[in-house]
Amino acid sequence: FEDADAKRALYAEIEPRLREDAVLATNTSSIPLEALRRNLQRPERLVGLHFFNPVAKMQLVEIVRDGNTDPVVVNRAIALARRIDRLPLPVTSTPGFLVNRILMPYLLEAVQLESEGVPAEEIDRQARAFGMPMGPVELADKVGLDICLHVAENLGRHFGAEVPQRLRALVERGQLGCKSGQGFYRYRKGKAVHSRRPHKHPYNNDIIDRMILRMLNEAVACLRERVVEEADHLDAGMIFGTGFAPFRGGPVHYIETVGADSLLQRLRDLQQRFGGRFTPDAGWESLAGFGKPEPEKEKQEPA
Repeated sequence: FEDADAKRALYAEIEPRLREDAVLATNTSSIPLEALRRNLQRPERLVGLHFFNPVAKMQLVEIVRDGNTDPVVVNRAIALARRIDRLPLPVTSTPGFLVNRILMPYLLEAVQLESEGVPAEEIDRQARAFGMPMGPVELADKVGLDICLHVAENLGRHFGAEVPQRLRALVERGQLGCKSGQGFYRYRKGKAVHSRRPHKHPYNNDIIDRMILRMLNEAVACLRERVVEEADHLDAGMIFGTGFAPFRGGPVHYIETVGADSLLQRLRDLQQRFGGRFTPDAGWESLAGFGKPEPEKEKQEPA
């Protein structure tokens, strides 16, 4: 788990031993730099280098900086990432940064759907049909439900997101996912054992829309807050950091393809039916008319 106090204690121990021009880098996945630089003698030398698991396969590295980070330090971090053949993505310091902040609402909505009785297999099947390389339920199990809970609680404190009780209950029972042999799925030799029982849940577009639209809503918020400088950077981050349906071009490109107006209307519909977690971000207003499809295409594109 990430412990800001433990990290600060480590920095206090090692900073006096560093050269004045040394870079102090942290691999935190969600803690803002502001919370880590307290008591540093040279806080402008702190930068985030957030790698993704599995590190050997994932190319993306989030380069985390804020207004106090020395631009020279940021450039050195970017150069280091390139030197080791990684894709550096500069992001603003905010809880969860870019990738985890956008990914977590998607995972939590999948957990909520499962707690409502939708089989995990169906949730994952629909996500894969959308183009995701792995379903969100299995992804949560692979990451570790304890880690998911920890990150969700951290983001919830900053953004007010609710954590489904189902996730807490599994963690309390020690069912942490693949690493414990039991999570939402049971695992045998590291592979999920899927139920062969016929599904009886009435399926509709709500399943995929609820998951994807929460992700899109957070992406719009990140654009509004300028967590990244360009929409293309956001799309690249989500494709290389999470595998977001590559053929759809990333969240912003998907909004452009389907049309922001129709997606906003769908989000408002879900807000009326399911509550505040679907409240549209203010950034949608600036996207009015963005990517509005031709009438003949509107019937073909899924909402």
